[in-house]
Amino acid sequence: MSGLARKRGFRWALAATAAGVVVGMTGCQPMDTGAAVKPSGGTPSHGATAGTGSVGSAGQPAGPGGACVFVKPDGAQKFGHTGWGFRITGTDRWEYGAVENPGNGLYTPPGGDIGAWHAEGSYAQMLSDMSRDAHYPGKSTHPYSRYRCTSSSTSDVNGARAMIRTVESRGFLVGIDPETGDLGSRDCLDATYDVLKAYRTRHLTPAYQTEIPNVWVETLVLWTDKALTPR
Repeated sequence: MSGLARKRGFRWALAATAAGVVVGMTGCQPMDTGAAVKPSGGTPSHGATAGTGSVGSAGQPAGPGGACVFVKPDGAQKFGHTGWGFRITGTDRWEYGAVENPGNGLYTPPGGDIGAWHAEGSYAQMLSDMSRDAHYPGKSTHPYSRYRCTSSSTSDVNGARAMIRTVESRGFLVGIDPETGDLGSRDCLDATYDVLKAYRTRHLTPAYQTEIPNVWVETLVLWTDKALTPR
């Protein structure tokens, strides 16, 4: 782990201690706490312009590529939970998914059940599935309630698909890795960032290991910001 990533990781752990919670006790599992970060109601953040946060047909990013981050602000003791989506370049089809961690553990070894899933559909189908937690492994009490999207002039669908296979098989971690003794993470945000980075998403802010999801989501410059309600 780099020095910067380690420093940010320690800040995350200290913030959790100050809040009086055990970070990762629920991993990236959403919890219905009744509080949420309010989205901006659909206004593109930080002056989105054509080719970035611009909107195409059916409200989706204009293309040819595009990416979305889905958010459960109350997940993981209000630190947040994220899922991802990306456009199959030049089409109206999207692939989307998440690592849900329904077992709530801090650590699951590679190959274990981490509640990972992915699906393909239209932009409207993606929003519908995410708003209802249609693919959640078990009973969800708090679906995704916010999403941020951007157009992307660069894209690599095959690279993103390869990364999906990686994140779904590498296990789950928040905190100290029992195999190496290092502070690190392989959680919902790492999965979201790694898939969208492999897709070559434009304007994707780096997500360091053990980054707080709700903090990272606010750093997405030139991404739209909308509420997501069941549909």
